[in-house]
Amino acid sequence: MGNSMKTYNKVLALTTVLLLLISGSSIAQNRKLAQTGLKFLSVSTDARISAMGEAITSVHMGSSAMLYNPAGMAEIDKMVDVSFGQTGWIADINYMHATAAFQPFDFNYGIFGVSLMMVDYGDLQGTIRANNDQGYLDVGTFNPKGFVLGFGYAKALSNKFSIGGNIKYVKQSMGTAIIELTRTGVNDQEFETDAIAFDFGVIYKTGFKSLNIGMSIRNFAQEIKYIEEQFQLPLTFRIGLSMDVFDLTDFDKDTHSLLVSVDASHPRDFEEQAFIGAEYVFMNTFSVRGGYSFPHDERGLAAGVGVKQEFAGFNLAVDYGYEPFGVFDDVHRITINMAY
Repeated sequence: MGNSMKTYNKVLALTTVLLLLISGSSIAQNRKLAQTGLKFLSVSTDARISAMGEAITSVHMGSSAMLYNPAGMAEIDKMVDVSFGQTGWIADINYMHATAAFQPFDFNYGIFGVSLMMVDYGDLQGTIRANNDQGYLDVGTFNPKGFVLGFGYAKALSNKFSIGGNIKYVKQSMGTAIIELTRTGVNDQEFETDAIAFDFGVIYKTGFKSLNIGMSIRNFAQEIKYIEEQFQLPLTFRIGLSMDVFDLTDFDKDTHSLLVSVDASHPRDFEEQAFIGAEYVFMNTFSVRGGYSFPHDERGLAAGVGVKQEFAGFNLAVDYGYEPFGVFDDVHRITINMAY
């Protein structure tokens, strides 16, 4: 009875903190905008996670956890877990990502992972000021790009407590641009910057049914300089709760599950935000997902579906995520996960 009461009090206290963070997001007055650079680090690329409104800080998952809360890969039960996918972002911007997690040394030393994310902004028209009727000259196209290479580690320290972390090399190139026309030709310059960043995360199983609590810090780094301007990376702190609510019913868990999760986020360059997501799984095979986040300028709702199957110890899952984006094009994501 005493242990049950202690567990209940812990859950109640942490739930209260989460609710206070969420309520704070709805009454925030001062908007924090345009205070960071390398914003592509904040874009969600995994189809399953995005379809749940990105409310996954407290959810154990596969190697994709490195892109969100690295502690979420601590309970991978396969020797190798690989995930890769593509995101058709707004304004014809395309993201590609791949993650892989490994359990060497007979599962005794935790999970090691590697992740890669690349973004292609497409071809943009370059111009330079000129003394003509138009006031400028076309000087060809340039192609901005960015990428992140990360190395992660996660371990379950006990049957309740998991930790994880990433170290990431981040680089963004705005391409080569002509900055001056001379009598003998042109002067051009490569515009790029890079940085080392860190992610940290924990997940705690409360002991009450399947209720988990998670926390993460992403994109922790020193201030960096781009040409002459200094700026910071999009540092984000999150806390979340998740639970299969069918644990409170008599539903057959091998047939039905309904994961519900809630996150609260404190980003460096925006108001506090709340994220709510759900995932219904039938026969451990078919999934339907939905999520909502607020406040946002143009987004909010998200949805998706997925299917997974096991073949003689080999797991294959395909997930699709859809997100309307207001005045911009709809965002589509697809992710394939394999584990064996």
